[in-house]
Amino acid sequence: MLDELKEEGIVNKVGGRFKLSTLIQKRMVALNRGARPLVDLKTNDQLTIVVQEILQDKIFLDQSGNLVMRGTSAGDAVRRAMLTDISDVSGGDD
Repeated sequence: MLDELKEEGIVNKVGGRFKLSTLIQKRMVALNRGARPLVDLKTNDQLTIVVQEILQDKIFLDQSGNLVMRGTSAGDAVRRAMLTDISDVSGGDD
């Protein structure tokens, strides 16, 4: 396990262990779907990349629990919106 995840600082930074877990999971899904890392590291370890993105304030969860990335262009925001999972938008079963 990464030493940074053992520290309370990263937990407090995102607002608790549940939010940290959620943020890591959502960002790793985005990376697995082809999103580019927001930090320049010489590693392919996605957990290390995500932790550094959190520590460098590149990603966070908004009030609704959605993944938000800082320092990206408007075009990137449009592409992210277009890649949003339809099940997230549909509101569930009717």
